[in-house]
Amino acid sequence: MSAFRVLGIDPGSRVTGYGLVDWASGKARYVASGCIRVTGDTLDARLLCIFQAVSQIIDMYQPTHSAIEQVFMARNADSALKLGQARGAAMLGLAHAGLPVAEYAARRVKQAVVGKGSADKTQVQHMVMALLQLPSRPQADAADALAVALCHLNSAQVLEQVSGARSSRRGRVV
Repeated sequence: MSAFRVLGIDPGSRVTGYGLVDWASGKARYVASGCIRVTGDTLDARLLCIFQAVSQIIDMYQPTHSAIEQVFMARNADSALKLGQARGAAMLGLAHAGLPVAEYAARRVKQAVVGKGSADKTQVQHMVMALLQLPSRPQADAADALAVALCHLNSAQVLEQVSGARSSRRGRVV
């Protein structure tokens, strides 16, 4: 497998970021990114919104791989539960489409893209912009999703599948 498209997801109960990156000829290339603004008055309506939006993105861009950020322990259990439910709705969309789903901790994503696991959102935005040669800084949630996709490209299992991608420097795609 020498070329493929990764859909990265940064789940959220209010805003879910998505980012698509192609890998071909040993290089990552930006495809698209954005934010799903979650609507609905009830939890089930909001989760359905996430599922449907992820399904539409998959139909539109036809990714071959997907990656999603793992749930981190939020300040309170209720926030963590809502985030987990949003993540579950997004994962269901990915699984429903038959995509393999990889999961990455936030620290690992930041390490892969910025070079340090404690990087802030501004640093992630800056590095995503630089690595993908974007003309402007993407929205924070979209940048996080693109970072998840880039992290997946950096994972050992993907690098082994791709010819000519045997080297990475400081956890970044080269």
